[in-house]
Amino acid sequence: MTILKVEALTCEYRVNPLGIDMKKPRISWKIQSDQRGTMQKAYQIQVSAGHDDFTNILWDTGMVRSDESIQIEYGGPDVTPRTRYFYRVKVWDNFDRESSWSSTAWWETGLLGHTEWKAQWITPEPEGIDPLSEPAFLLRKEFKLKTGIASARIYGTGVGLYELFLNGERVGADLLSPGWTSYHHRLQYQTYDVTEQLSEGANVLGTVLGDGWYKGTLSFENKRHVYGDRRTALFQLYVKYDDGSEEIIVTDNTWKASTGPILYSEIYDGETYDARLEKAGWSRSGFDDSDWQETRVQALPFTNLVAQENWPTRVTEVIQPIASFVTPAGDTVLDMGQNMVGRMKFKVNAPKGTRIVLKHAEVLDKDGNTYFGNLGKAKQTIEYTAKGEGTETYAPHFTFQGFRYVKVEGYPGQENGLPLENFLGEVIHSDMEPAGEFECSNPLVNQLQRNIVWGQRGNFLDLPTDCPQRSERLGWTGDAQVFIQTALFNYHGGPFFTKWLRDLKADQLPDGCVPIVIPSVVSGAGSAAWGDAATIIPWTIYQTYGDKRLLAEQYDSMKAWIEYIRRQGKNEYLWDKGFHFGDWLALDAKENSFVGATPKDFIATVFYAYSTRILRDAAEVLGKADEVQEYSALLDKIIEQFDHEFISPSGRLVSPTQTAHVIALIFDIVEGKAKERTAFELNELVMQNDYHLTTGFVGTPYLCLALSKGGYHETAVKLLMKEDYPSWLYQVKKGATTIWEHWDSIKEDGSFWSEQMNSFNHYAYGSIGNWMYRVVAGLDMDAASPAYKRIRIQPKFAGTALSYAKAVYESMYGRIRSSWRLTHEEIEIEVEIPANTMADILLPYANLTNVLEGGQPLDASGDSYSYIETVEGVRLTVGSGSYHFKYPNQRGLRPTFSEETRVIDVLDYQEAVDILEKYAPGVTKPPRIFVTKTQTLKELADFPEAGLSIGEVTALIEELNKIEWELVLVES
Repeated sequence: MTILKVEALTCEYRVNPLGIDMKKPRISWKIQSDQRGTMQKAYQIQVSAGHDDFTNILWDTGMVRSDESIQIEYGGPDVTPRTRYFYRVKVWDNFDRESSWSSTAWWETGLLGHTEWKAQWITPEPEGIDPLSEPAFLLRKEFKLKTGIASARIYGTGVGLYELFLNGERVGADLLSPGWTSYHHRLQYQTYDVTEQLSEGANVLGTVLGDGWYKGTLSFENKRHVYGDRRTALFQLYVKYDDGSEEIIVTDNTWKASTGPILYSEIYDGETYDARLEKAGWSRSGFDDSDWQETRVQALPFTNLVAQENWPTRVTEVIQPIASFVTPAGDTVLDMGQNMVGRMKFKVNAPKGTRIVLKHAEVLDKDGNTYFGNLGKAKQTIEYTAKGEGTETYAPHFTFQGFRYVKVEGYPGQENGLPLENFLGEVIHSDMEPAGEFECSNPLVNQLQRNIVWGQRGNFLDLPTDCPQRSERLGWTGDAQVFIQTALFNYHGGPFFTKWLRDLKADQLPDGCVPIVIPSVVSGAGSAAWGDAATIIPWTIYQTYGDKRLLAEQYDSMKAWIEYIRRQGKNEYLWDKGFHFGDWLALDAKENSFVGATPKDFIATVFYAYSTRILRDAAEVLGKADEVQEYSALLDKIIEQFDHEFISPSGRLVSPTQTAHVIALIFDIVEGKAKERTAFELNELVMQNDYHLTTGFVGTPYLCLALSKGGYHETAVKLLMKEDYPSWLYQVKKGATTIWEHWDSIKEDGSFWSEQMNSFNHYAYGSIGNWMYRVVAGLDMDAASPAYKRIRIQPKFAGTALSYAKAVYESMYGRIRSSWRLTHEEIEIEVEIPANTMADILLPYANLTNVLEGGQPLDASGDSYSYIETVEGVRLTVGSGSYHFKYPNQRGLRPTFSEETRVIDVLDYQEAVDILEKYAPGVTKPPRIFVTKTQTLKELADFPEAGLSIGEVTALIEELNKIEWELVLVES
């Protein structure tokens, strides 16, 4: 019996989303099939309200002849607030098979507009509790319910941050709610199903309020009360009874207020908690709140309230410390083994009044002491005072830290060593779904990939921050746009960037200028490559997820940004005016400068062209024919003026920097012979620098992509494989577990880059991951078919550097896999393509006559694919399914072995004996010579497989003697 199933149903990217405001939500699904080449030919969706038995069908599409299976917009009657809608899907395929109905999924609407709010914003009466005081507020309301509770939902939010309690238990697992948005324009509310937490009779709803981003200290400019100076809460509880009646409990001035054990809690500085001040049972019925203060209604708007859009922030992993030790300075320190973002949770049995202090640091200095110099004004300090009543457990509430090392003071008995089992590191970030994996035969590169992922986890905490430790932690637009493609390979970023882009649009200035951070809380706006987040990110989201609605929603913002640029300077086709960061932190910068040598107007004009190209393409997708024509003409003029201004008549770029060549190539600004020359000269610039980079934030993300695209993939690989400064693997060799802000955040002598700006968790340079997925592993999309509807599998082997690479990506259609492995004898490529997609595959260096697929010659596999032989190898077009290709390694590709040896394969037998007798007396008759090295000489690639003369071999040995090497003999 054949298999055709519909599975993995999602609504607005989520499985069974609770409390969404989308009036026409979009449905997506994946297809499981045991038949190769499966394509959907038709689908049917049914939506029912109230019950999952589909007796009350609101919308039935009938059989729709279409291969669309993602982002299908609900087309039934208008949805109503606070209603659960059930849906199911069936499909028909190209083999005339009809699936069964999928399992039933659902979405539930939220309040669907500000008029549905019955609650009032409340805060403590200022006469009773100083609204500017540091201790967190406690708010409570006791109420009674009838018997026969059928269901219950809480809709609510707070400013700054809140934690919600019902009958003594925490509501939900979300942290740092409601997140950080452009609060004056948009404030998220959350929905909680609390049916199981309520009971007949007395119940208590309570909340704790902290400053958070709303009124706490923000940015390196040390601002406070950016959005407001009063903590306030807004909650309404709907209870439905079995008899159909309903009851509403809301925040109003009948609530009571107090303070409790959280004496201080700030994003940057940490938390001070005195357990002696805990109010036991404060969120349970029967608690005596007679000495609590009154509350008052606060005049805050309802029109800016939107349902939760982003993935919630949660504890996603728990890490135990790997060691505790005493530093040379005498400090007792925990080592978590990983630079992480989150909080420490600990338990302790201590006398009343015992004060325990935790201070968080990312690294140790060269003497082995904890290093706090890079934190700026951030204290990252937790202070806990014990109540002295047995074992106490504590974790901070309205703060987070970036750290690997924790300096511990005052813990009982710490002079005898800390009990590691009493400490846990709770990793906190937006609870995104993992999407991709990359691995290869080089352990250092695999560690680099882990560092990239950990850097993303640490900095994707409700918004894409630049760093998670110092007094900054802002949503830098430039960092986000250079990392966006790598980010989406690692994690599902649809909800995450949907929320952030809406804030970008909200904070965009009236003239179209884009602030440098989103939400906008610092001065500065309009820089090239930073403001271009307005175009690059929505376009990348569209390409990755087929999200045409978000593209349309952001289109006016994209257009406003281009028109803002267009008004700059005297020439509307060049961007030669205004403030720009340039190639930030590039190594070719002048002494005492953060800005690289590539001219700012060069960079600005290139990004002007790139964003204009994106806007034109977006206009085409959205059917805006007039604007396609307008922005096509604008793009042509920008390229024409760029050519006139920045390219010599002979085709040479005026800026002799790596970054200038990289961005001109990758954004297709140079054409014809100028393009060939630019690629050649980029390769020369890298080779002449001993395969080291000089690029900063602008050039680095595209450097290896530009080299590979320009025909110099071997150079790109050698660049990645460098282990000395400056390189990606230099950081790894220095023990990094996340990505650094500077190539030499830790210098070769163990000292640090300037304290002024030195984050050890800064994801921008992790953008190399995009190239690793797309080029090294070869997993890419056809840009003309968004969301990987048509896939490109085109691995580029890494010379002698790697023996295998693998990438896996969970697309909107399903799992994609591309992996390859080299031995001396054969090449092996494995591919997995999800149903309802197609793929174009290149088998490099293959011939039609010698390729086996699944152990059979190509032409013996039926009609599930077509193929053709080209100068590059065999090209195939395939449908869904798993494919296993093998063919002879006829090009002399030299794979490494697990111990990362670089190989010079079989020399003439007698020559090998002669060499060994000369350099290793007493050892004879080896079958091969292996040269163990950590770097590869360019010349090695040019040696033929055999036939070297004694003179040539001697010359080779002399060359090898200039670097560290050894001969390793392998028995036959």
